[in-house]
Amino acid sequence: MTRSVGTAELIELVAGARVYDLAQPFVNGMPQSPNHPRFHLALARRHGDVVREGGGSAAGEVLVLGGHVGTHVDALCHVSQDGLLHGGLRADDAQRGGRFSELGIDTVAPFLGRGVLLDVAALHGVDVLPGGTVITPRDLEAAASRAGVGVRTGDVVLVRTGWARHWAEAEAFVGLESGVPGPGEEAAAWLVSHGIRATGADTIAYEALAPGAGHAQLPVHRLLLVERGIHIVETLQLEELAADGVAEFAFVAAPLKLVGGTGSPLRPLALV
Repeated sequence: MTRSVGTAELIELVAGARVYDLAQPFVNGMPQSPNHPRFHLALARRHGDVVREGGGSAAGEVLVLGGHVGTHVDALCHVSQDGLLHGGLRADDAQRGGRFSELGIDTVAPFLGRGVLLDVAALHGVDVLPGGTVITPRDLEAAASRAGVGVRTGDVVLVRTGWARHWAEAEAFVGLESGVPGPGEEAAAWLVSHGIRATGADTIAYEALAPGAGHAQLPVHRLLLVERGIHIVETLQLEELAADGVAEFAFVAAPLKLVGGTGSPLRPLALV
């Protein structure tokens, strides 16, 4: 296991940094998993509905969305195996009362640390990995070597497949027919062995999804969330970071304090 990044190194990473926005835009009709409530934004009050003395007016919206819609991070209570959550907690007990009393997204501290981009699409000389591609430990090792970076304890490791290029076509991005590229269980175990804090990708789910299979099986979620307590970030926008050849950066993100929630929308930043 390699060493974690020190405070001095982190300060060096953020001093005078350029900011890369790693979030996809939240917009009505955007691609998302069919397992979660659809995103919807509408004005609940328009300018002119109420006009204050002196002519002032205010507008406001109503939002409808699930915690796993758009760019988001998974809480450890998001997935269970055989009725158990991370640490052997019983899911039935933890979810009583309509929200989680343990392992909810409100217990997740803000992320501030070293980030690493492993560009597997570029490694294979393509803009986008084919649907259903299973990313292996060899892919991750080779991508890290190609970029000249190592994976250290406490890192947030982001994996680029190029799939964000399908974002404008919701059906293609969800990839039910084509499948979706992503890390296999062995690749996730490789990341675990390096002591990472979190990992994410530019796809609808941090998994290799076979054509036609959808979200029928989520072995990587089980390994990371349930067995190892490692958070997952999904639906990232990594194209600008990759185009500029950035492989190491300060990663900054803060989940919303949704008490007892299973996930949260996220706006991650890479400071370079």
